[in-house]
This record gives sequence, C-alpha cells and structure tokens, in this order.
Amino acid sequence: MAAAAHSFSPLTRFLLKLFASIPLPIAHAVGVLFGWLAVLLRRRLRQEIRTNLRAAGLDHSAMFLRVDGELGKALAEVLPIWLRPLDQAVSLVRDCRGWEHVEAAIAKGKGVVVLSPHLGCQELAGLYFAPRWPTVALYRPPREAWAHALMVQGRQRGQGRIVEPNARGVRALLQALHRNEFVFILPDQTANTGEGEWLPFFGRQAFMPILPYRLIQKTGATPLLVYCERLRFGRGYRLWIEPIPALPPRISDAGSMVNRQIEAAIRRHPAQYLWNYRLYRVPGAAPPPPQ
Repeated sequence: MAAAAHSFSPLTRFLLKLFASIPLPIAHAVGVLFGWLAVLLRRRLRQEIRTNLRAAGLDHSAMFLRVDGELGKALAEVLPIWLRPLDQAVSLVRDCRGWEHVEAAIAKGKGVVVLSPHLGCQELAGLYFAPRWPTVALYRPPREAWAHALMVQGRQRGQGRIVEPNARGVRALLQALHRNEFVFILPDQTANTGEGEWLPFFGRQAFMPILPYRLIQKTGATPLLVYCERLRFGRGYRLWIEPIPALPPRISDAGSMVNRQIEAAIRRHPAQYLWNYRLYRVPGAAPPPPQ
C-alpha cells in the first residue's frame, strides 16, 4: 500500500485494512444495506436506476431492490479485492467458465482485447489475468488523489498495469497487443467527444468508445467478452469468458454486434449490472444521437 500510505493517517490505514480483511459474506451483507440506504436517500440515483431498468424492460419492484443491493456489494467488495494479497484476491474466483477461449487466443499470437462491461465484479474480471499473463488495462483516474492511490495499489499488481486514455496509453495498448499480451477495456461507457460513436444499447443510443474495435482491426487481436458473476451469499465469484464472433469491418456494425452480446449477458444476470451509470448522456461537443 505504498502509494496510498502517504495519503492516509495510521488510523485510516488500519480501518481500511480491517474492512478488507473481513469475510466476503459480511462485506457483501454490509454492502446490501448500504446500497438500499443510498438509493433511499438519493432521489437522483433512484431515478437513474429506474429509467435505465425501464428502458431495458426490467422495471419491477423485486428487480429494483436486487439492483440496489448489488450496487452496494460492488462498493463493499473493492477494498477486499484491492488491499488483500493478489493470490488471496484472485482466489475469490471459485469457478472459471471458458478458459479454453483464452488459450486459443494466445495461440494465435496477436494479442487479446478483453471487453469487460459493468457487469458483476469488474475489479476481479481484470485482476484475474494479472498473475497469469501480461495485461494492460485502460482506466480513467478518479478526481480524488486518495482514491487514485488506492486504485493504482489495487489494480497494478502481478503482470498487470494500467494506462490512462491518452495518446501514450493508446500506444501502450498497441504495443501490448503486438507482444501477444492482454488489453482490458470497458466497452459500455460514455466516450469522450471524438472518441466514440452512437451505438444502440437496450433500445437507446449511447455514445460509446470505438477504440477497442480499432485496436482489433489494426492488430488482428482476438476479442473476448469477460465478466465476473457474484455468487450468492458471498460465496465468491464465477468468471465468464465468452468468444466474440468475427466482427464486421464497419466500426458501428462491430460495436452494435458486441453490444447485442453484452445485452444477452446482462439479461442472464440483470441485477448485477451497474444500472445507475449515466451511459446515455451526450458528452461535451458530441453530435446529437440519431433519431
């Protein structure tokens, strides 16, 4: 915790480590209560979740409560994953489905673009590969210095490293793919102006990044859809690795095709998607969405 150590008092560091050490079932139980409380107290958060669930045809009371609880779990599980030793954190993945697709992709020798949506435990979806193969993950630094320090501490371990979404970061991603390494990208987020296209997602238009599809076209890398399902009662996680069929050459068609596969994965685990994320906003000077 070297980077973060300078940002916290001894008492704060002790409390963070203490929470990170509690059993996952307890952390998740605390998270569920926190999620319900946060949604109860924050009207805007309730509205965002309701609006996105309604657009996906999933707006009913039971689902809303489950989504609130899973949102709290997502927050509560970060410290146990970031602050425990790497082998202990990765061992929380009790089951991995589809590792043969990773081996097949490595055998091709052109690198792997891991597309991991905001589904389940994102932190473990990326960290799982770090002890096994060199991985470069794209990330956006948080505004708070203490949060950035924790993030670097938690994500940049083993053979994993993180880069920012700028020219230097893109070069690092390309170089990693040319070395037959893994590149980890969140495909379902709002892109910056000039870095995305409007793509359909659950029946609405979202301005989403096109970088992963350009990387795939330029390098011939193998794309894989990866997400980490939370098992019930804090029993750990199940990692899903799904092959993505050959993508069409047109970027918008490729993005739409991947989005359909992401939607299918979300419908299998709907409560674990990050429904409060404001994916449908119009960023900066981006063109208006198509009608």
